Amino acid sequence: MELRRVRLTDPLVEPLLQGLAEEYSRRYGLAIGTGEMATTPARQFEAPDGAFVVLLDQGRSVAGGGVRRLSPTTCEVKRMWTAPDRRRKGLASAVLAALEEAGRDLGYRRIRLVTGPAQPEAIALYGTHGYARIPVLDSDWGAVAFEGDLSEPAGAPEGALRPG
Repeated sequence: MELRRVRLTDPLVEPLLQGLAEEYSRRYGLAIGTGEMATTPARQFEAPDGAFVVLLDQGRSVAGGGVRRLSPTTCEVKRMWTAPDRRRKGLASAVLAALEEAGRDLGYRRIRLVTGPAQPEAIALYGTHGYARIPVLDSDWGAVAFEGDLSEPAGAPEGALRPG
């Protein structure tokens, strides 16, 4: 396994974005699936304000995600996804740890994210990693928001993948 920082426009990211859009559409309907993917410009995932990572297995993109700036002290996780045939193997934990590291590298002290009610595995993942639920403003689809502290590495749970 190889964890690599890339631009959102890198061809390695395309399978992740396609899979994520299909997943959003399946879980929430076509309008949310296509609409959400168009809400964040690619440049927001580039330094000095953001980053994007992919996890490669023998050259295949199997997981990834990005962080972007919300404020001078807070970044947001976006586009985090794992291929269905690779779930429950610690890949999401590895990506989350890499995104936290990227956030720290970019100078952020807090990290936030929003997920949906039809993604119980994501909700469980963030809770396992010590993220606290926070109120969501302006959600008409039941979004669930979390926030974490980047002041020091929290460490992945026991058994999580640690890419080399």
